[in-house]
Amino acid sequence: MVFFFGIEHEVAFLNKEGKFADFSHTKFADFNQIVEKLPIYPNDYTQLRVGDAGIKKKRWYIEGFERFTDSDKVIDCLPKGIEIRTTIHSSIQGAITELSESFCLLQKVAADFGFTPVLVSFNPYNPVFEPQPPLNDYEIKQLQAYPDEQTANIYMVTYGPDLNISLTDLSIECVIDIGKKLTYYSPFIVPFSYSSPFYQGGLWEGLSVRTFIRTGKRSAALVFVQTQEQLIHSVPSLTKVARIPAEVSRIEFKACDSCDDFSIYAALLALLKGLILDETLPGRAIIPNAALHQISARNGFDNQEIFEHVTQVMQAAEIALQDDPDVELLTPLKVMLDNRKTQAHKLIEVFQRTSSIEETLRQTY
Repeated sequence: MVFFFGIEHEVAFLNKEGKFADFSHTKFADFNQIVEKLPIYPNDYTQLRVGDAGIKKKRWYIEGFERFTDSDKVIDCLPKGIEIRTTIHSSIQGAITELSESFCLLQKVAADFGFTPVLVSFNPYNPVFEPQPPLNDYEIKQLQAYPDEQTANIYMVTYGPDLNISLTDLSIECVIDIGKKLTYYSPFIVPFSYSSPFYQGGLWEGLSVRTFIRTGKRSAALVFVQTQEQLIHSVPSLTKVARIPAEVSRIEFKACDSCDDFSIYAALLALLKGLILDETLPGRAIIPNAALHQISARNGFDNQEIFEHVTQVMQAAEIALQDDPDVELLTPLKVMLDNRKTQAHKLIEVFQRTSSIEETLRQTY
């Protein structure tokens, strides 16, 4: 089986006043001045989609909610942060190295404008996004045409990676089956990434408010197919028609929280690779199990059922990887499982010491 890897990583910021920079008081231009100063790589275009609004010209682009006039003309984009995307790599380490270099560059340029990257997976202050002014008729019609777009109120307050694996030598039926498998086992994959214990300016009662609110309404895994006929109808979507040839047979795993230690992304990609190679785990699902994700989000490894399933998933992946050097990348996950601790636990500890979300966030990355 031939694997290709890529990562999309969303970055949130504190502004020069030390406040969390979200759509409520940050303009497109504030982030755009950062993106403008970052380099362009013309050879990327066969691999990276530019999109209709032309916002996605680089490896870095502003993630946000596009506003339209009463036609397809974009008049504004309400920003939530800056996304970094890597090109396609034949190794996990290649993708991680590029992500690290792109992040360092972003951090350096952002500092010139007073912005500091911080680890956030759910907006710590604004639990909902309500577009102002309210949506016009054209925008409403656009959103109704795409079921997943109707959850803009969720994606504008959540931050997380797309962990992308392309399997170009498999039939599309096999790739869809793998998408179903990853959707089924998602509640036992995501706890390793938990990093969203803040909600409405204080501590939430669990480890990942992002997972608690998002899963079931948004996809856990998304499979890119070649034709309309190959689509499986579901809400949230399991399948999507590829927009550029490089997307065909790509699986995007979308359910994880953000990580500020990129070796955890390497570990999660190795875990996903192991699960793809594994032939023993029988579970399949077209849509994510929201109830299980919510138990996982509240309690993580402290829930015995979650802990046992996570252990089973880890063992299956490790056995499937056998002599593959990527098996070594799983080490940080094993340490977490042994300690039953995630990044969210660290954030909670710092917050309990400092009583300040901003102070806690400053200690990330």
